[in-house]
Amino acid sequence: MSTENGNDAGTPVSRGSGRRRWLAIAAVVGALVLVVGLVVFKPWLLFVDVRVDEELPTVAAPAPSPTSSGEPSAVGSPSPSDIPAAPSGPVELAAGSLISHEHTTTGTVRIVEQPDGARVLTLENLDTSNGPDVHVWLSAADVVEGTAGWYTAGGAEYYDLGLIKGNQGNQVYTIPADVDLAKYKAVDLWCVQFGVSFGAAQLTTI
Repeated sequence: MSTENGNDAGTPVSRGSGRRRWLAIAAVVGALVLVVGLVVFKPWLLFVDVRVDEELPTVAAPAPSPTSSGEPSAVGSPSPSDIPAAPSGPVELAAGSLISHEHTTTGTVRIVEQPDGARVLTLENLDTSNGPDVHVWLSAADVVEGTAGWYTAGGAEYYDLGLIKGNQGNQVYTIPADVDLAKYKAVDLWCVQFGVSFGAAQLTTI
């Protein structure tokens, strides 16, 4: 005998088929979450190093001291030996050593002025972790060691010199002429995607 809707009254309902359906849905959702996580976090970058070795500017030696006989020259009439010689090459304006924040980071940072007045930032012997969306910042925040310093640059004024070229090696970044270096106390390797510092260097004016 059949019911009104045409189904056999004696056909049992399979609980196993419903369970399999939910397991299939959960598997699809889990796969989608995994794909999104891989796209966002890009964990493979932590195991892939990108080395960039650009030519660094050779910083000029300090100008020699005046070679006068020790007698002061007449007021308003400086002798040629009292006038410092103009630098013959690039001049170092500031420098600092990178410390680790969220990732182990080492290297030296320098700001160098070229003879024509152009300025560049150099990252020398850099070694840090690769990661997504890491930028080189000039930061108005002082560098703070430890986990307390991971986020300080995010709350201060900064100038973004662009995406980091690699996580290892020697690199040069152009500083635009209109950037006021007096505003910035540090250089920060800032992960924009996650709002955290990989490493930073406090700048000391030369």
